[in-house]
Amino acid sequence: MSGTTIPRLVIAAPSSGAGKTTVATGLMAAFAEAGLSVSPHKVGPDYIDPGYHALATGRPGRNLDAYLCGPGRIAPLFLHGAAGADLAVVEGVMGLFDGASGQGELSSTAQVAKLLRAPVVLVVDASSQSRSVAALVHGFASWDPQVRLAGVILNKVGSDRHEELLRDAMDSSGVPVLGALRRGEQARTPSRHLGLVPVAERRAEALEAVRALAARVRAGCDLDALLALARAVPELTEEAWDPAAEAAGAGAQEAGTADGSTGRPAADTGPAPAGSGKPLIAVAGGAAFTFSYAEHAELLTAAGAEVVPFDPLRDERLPAGTRGLVIGGGFPEVYAPELSANAPLRAAVAKLAATGAPVTAECAGLLYLSRSIDGKPMCGVLPADARMTERLTLGYREAVATADNVLATAGTRVRGHEFHRTVLEPGAGASPAWGLTYPQRRVEGFVSGGVHASYLHVHWAAEPSLARRLVASAARGARAEAVGGGR
Repeated sequence: MSGTTIPRLVIAAPSSGAGKTTVATGLMAAFAEAGLSVSPHKVGPDYIDPGYHALATGRPGRNLDAYLCGPGRIAPLFLHGAAGADLAVVEGVMGLFDGASGQGELSSTAQVAKLLRAPVVLVVDASSQSRSVAALVHGFASWDPQVRLAGVILNKVGSDRHEELLRDAMDSSGVPVLGALRRGEQARTPSRHLGLVPVAERRAEALEAVRALAARVRAGCDLDALLALARAVPELTEEAWDPAAEAAGAGAQEAGTADGSTGRPAADTGPAPAGSGKPLIAVAGGAAFTFSYAEHAELLTAAGAEVVPFDPLRDERLPAGTRGLVIGGGFPEVYAPELSANAPLRAAVAKLAATGAPVTAECAGLLYLSRSIDGKPMCGVLPADARMTERLTLGYREAVATADNVLATAGTRVRGHEFHRTVLEPGAGASPAWGLTYPQRRVEGFVSGGVHASYLHVHWAAEPSLARRLVASAARGARAEAVGGGR
């Protein structure tokens, strides 16, 4: 069976904090500046790093999460995202072998590397060791024979003498050193309560930081050796993920198989009704709403929608002709005063929701639809109030739709992810959005009329019927308005 060969590297580390993002983003930018088309990818559910990857490469940052999407979709999603690229760089998550809690290797960088049959380059924080680095690398290289640890980049090296000691130790390991980055001046990438500050909030400074990372990596790494390593990979024989096929329902039978996804009943309404035209679905963006997977807009478009972005910080009205609304994650708590001050848009969102038009909101979107965030008035669509806390809620979830709604039919099972430091009171409405089944049982979120709002981030590539159902609902509403002469 013939396949596709895309040069590729996985950038991993023994633990968080070793410098994966520095090296991966720097490599992406350095190769892009050299004229290569670089496809950026991130293991896990993180939304923030892919923003820096996109800035470095000019291509959408894409996530590869085997927990959310199932191991069987990793190679297809990779092939879709990397189509036409000269090189793909995949940034790992946590330590190389760290995955979903209690789930073995599931969603680990090691698992993704094996699924992609890609060489791994280990970024090692060498700041407090010399000869021991060889023992560390030997352990990672021998732990799982199916993971090809093909090289090491030494990070936070203190001096020429320190580098010499490290390289001498590594000579006996059998794993080549492909770079050494000095400790010292770092590119400025500020963080706050949920990680790095997103690109959308500091684009000029972020661009400067990415350029600085490229310069550091170019000076300290053997780019020719890394590119040769990336090119010496086997073909991938899987078919690329296709949003058009998924929007048509062709991928619906994949669910519930041994690929790691959960079983579910058929929850498919099919694509938008024939002859309905293209319903316009507005998607929130801008600095306050930066959390979104690229495949969501692709699925909505393939299902028959016209997808139009808008910025709740700047736009005082929804795009003309809006028939549905998607409000993803982000940082509404940081921008609560500005969001609250945009009263015309808050009123427009509330008015749209009152008509029964499909409105789906995740995490930040949930808060925006509430009555208030830290006392600042929001859209008032939901009878709940949000506040910031010191407690981080973080982790994978499994959930089931408790009732039919604009996003899913009752019984539809999904896997998702929570990531926030806010609390919503109450946390669920009379008709909850989801019944969580893992890691504990509880209900959360709100379903009311055409509104589906929840803390849960779900990757629609794992359940394309969510996009199909949302678009079909928007199309029916548009058709009903046309027949009735307006709402």
